[in-house]
Amino acid sequence: MLKVDFLCSDLSHPVVEYLDSWKRINQKKYNISLNNRSNSLEGGNFLFLISCHEIIKDNIIDKYENVLVLHASNLPNGKGWSPLVWQILQGKEEITLSLIEANKRVDTGRIWLQKKMKFYKHQLHGEINKILFESEIFLINKALKEYKNIKPKKQKKISNIEIYEKRNPKDSELDINKNLKSQFNLLRISDPERYPAYFKIHGKKFKITIEEYEKN
Repeated sequence: MLKVDFLCSDLSHPVVEYLDSWKRINQKKYNISLNNRSNSLEGGNFLFLISCHEIIKDNIIDKYENVLVLHASNLPNGKGWSPLVWQILQGKEEITLSLIEANKRVDTGRIWLQKKMKFYKHQLHGEINKILFESEIFLINKALKEYKNIKPKKQKKISNIEIYEKRNPKDSELDINKNLKSQFNLLRISDPERYPAYFKIHGKKFKITIEEYEKN
């Protein structure tokens, strides 16, 4: 039975619900553990890094046969933080999810698998997450089923690589002097619970959330 571990830095992250469900479904097939700190990892066949903010050290990597990272960009382009959010803010509707090997240089490992994800301009945070998380589960399942036959490929060398910066609460601030249409992408990608969109006026700060409304 394969030993499969997951490392997700924040156990309140919405992806954890999907990982818990995957664990329940596959508990008779794999020996599975879900962790939020690398010092709790004991080693095994696979370690998947999902929404992981730690840079994993060699002594952890050496405990596993395979350490794989899920990254929502068509690597080598789109390295860095929160690539899905940045790309949706850029107006992209087709985004590639990559499963790569972890190594010392972040987001530079060999590519195991990739999957294209389609997004529509009307979709909100929950729908966007659903597409992403289901795609991540798809690649996890595919990797575990086919790992003996997968031939990892080195990332291509290209110039002018786009690297995304880490997002902070300031990045969720709306500009009250701009129209709603121009800021709709920011509204729809903002996590209403963890990183809500907000605006400032009259010396106060106000949270704003959005949901689809269809009148019968």
